[in-house]
Amino acid sequence: MTSSSITFPRAVAALCLAAAFVLLAGCAAPAGGGAAPAGPAGEGGAPSGAAQPQAAGDAASSERRARVRLELAALYFGRGQTNTALDELKLALAANPDLPEAHGLRGLIYASLGDPVVAEQAFRRAIELSERDGDTMHNFAWFLCQQRRYDEAEAMFARATALPNYGEVQRTLLARGVCQARAGRWADAERTLSRSYELDPSNPATAYNLSDVLLHRGELDRARFYVRRINQVPEAVTAQSLWLAARIERRLGNMEGVQDFGRQLRERFPQSPEALQFERGRFDN
Repeated sequence: MTSSSITFPRAVAALCLAAAFVLLAGCAAPAGGGAAPAGPAGEGGAPSGAAQPQAAGDAASSERRARVRLELAALYFGRGQTNTALDELKLALAANPDLPEAHGLRGLIYASLGDPVVAEQAFRRAIELSERDGDTMHNFAWFLCQQRRYDEAEAMFARATALPNYGEVQRTLLARGVCQARAGRWADAERTLSRSYELDPSNPATAYNLSDVLLHRGELDRARFYVRRINQVPEAVTAQSLWLAARIERRLGNMEGVQDFGRQLRERFPQSPEALQFERGRFDN
């Protein structure tokens, strides 16, 4: 995260994700830092007659108003109140039209509304205003991936990870690897996800996606290793991780293992799509 004057809720990032492990690779919360004030403060701070301090005070007051409105917009967006978020965002941009984080959040909101034209314009404007904002580059790259513009997404992911002192390289590598897999670039996906795993071996999303890619590549023992890392931690187990493990064991010819993971699916996640897939024997879907 870059340091400015707003802390955005992680729920904003979650809205960019669609389901389970694969989607943990999705969007980042807009750049943020310390808490914003509860409301505009210090307006007209200079004594009468001090022209330059008055102007500086007005500019600082506008910046504070913009950031307060921006934080509110992010909070409303995180709660799914999109129209209210847009209203607050308009006020933020009215106070400071060149606030990069506001344009980045605008991109996220319009992407969630299914308006790719406005979303792309907003992301590009945010990056134009802040050329070292890795979070916005990450989000724009993920947006491009969702639009199946894989080459453009690849270039933007690479641009984000090349930034000096970018603190979320492992997260962006995870998203990049998922995007490469979506494009059918399995060898690239394996390399990228392996690097992400080296940087953050405790992330179950990385282990899951790497295991899935290795299954597609026929690297079954390695695929088993990574999904086992997830399923050995009770609180990390999901229907997706059990189903992936069952599919790997079937490819390995271990039918006892297949039945064991199927039993766990039925007992722990009986209503899940994965349990239904298992019951119907749709291992190759």
